[in-house]
Amino acid sequence: MENQNENYLDNHFIHKSNWLRAAVLGANDGILSTSSLAIGVAAASEFREPIVLATLAGLVAGALSMAAGEYVSVSSQTDVEHADIEREKIELDEMPELELQRLATIYEERGLKKETALLVAKELTAHDALGAHIRDELGINEISQANPLQAAMASGVAFTVGGILPLLVTLFFPVHNMEYYLYGLAILFLGFLGALAAKTGGSNIVKAVIRVTFWGTIAMVLTAIVGHLFGVQIA
Repeated sequence: MENQNENYLDNHFIHKSNWLRAAVLGANDGILSTSSLAIGVAAASEFREPIVLATLAGLVAGALSMAAGEYVSVSSQTDVEHADIEREKIELDEMPELELQRLATIYEERGLKKETALLVAKELTAHDALGAHIRDELGINEISQANPLQAAMASGVAFTVGGILPLLVTLFFPVHNMEYYLYGLAILFLGFLGALAAKTGGSNIVKAVIRVTFWGTIAMVLTAIVGHLFGVQIA
């Protein structure tokens, strides 16, 4: 029975949502940010060195910023969760009957009869009162709980992996028309990433690919336009 439960959970994708969100966001931002930056500089320069330097600087700064931002953001979410749990402990100590009724009301609103809801609330309270309230009143569980370090590592590493791809383009492709090479390969990278993320998360692959390539195109085209409008030749 335990193996059957594990296999059942393996067929669902929600338990991957935390790290998958951070990793996809990081890789997508790594590809798009560094490619857009490189395209903007390439549109205003005829030399390889400033393009490579700008891309490398954007890669390093972006990876660190992504990891730090994700850590701070998820840590804030974790702090809120912990504060709510501590508040729930106090309420259970000071007004257990009210908390029992609140739990029963939640189950009743989910479709149980009033008597059944109260019975379920009493049994779950006797088994693990705090756990029942954390899960059913606060909506916090093992799947949704935030992990700041995991999210930061996933974002930083994913951004670096994504950013290395356009960096390699600036290093090895011809400088002439460099922005077109960057755009074409970035769209290819983004499309592959969108398909991979959709397959891993069990969502529609075509929609994911169209979404990521469409917005990626807009970002890179606008950046190239800015580079051409300034018209500054960077030596």
